[in-house]
Amino acid sequence: MSQRPISRKSNSNDRELARQIRRAVVKDKSLSTDAHNVKIIAQNGSVTLKGAVKSEQEKQAIESKATEIAGAGKVTNELQVAPSK
Repeated sequence: MSQRPISRKSNSNDRELARQIRRAVVKDKSLSTDAHNVKIIAQNGSVTLKGAVKSEQEKQAIESKATEIAGAGKVTNELQVAPSK
């Protein structure tokens, strides 16, 4: 199976998409440090969210911000709610 080269245009669009979502997440001071540090992976206009957050509310808030920026149906939420200590 050969890999197709990734065009620079889509690559820079993906970087910009991830940057916009990161900015929206970090700007929300009600979210925990864990939430501010989730992985945001943009590829071909779709976004995957990975990492641990403190609560279901944080998980939903981040997904909502990502969907607002990327568009409906473009976000895969793989965030996990970390067990409280």
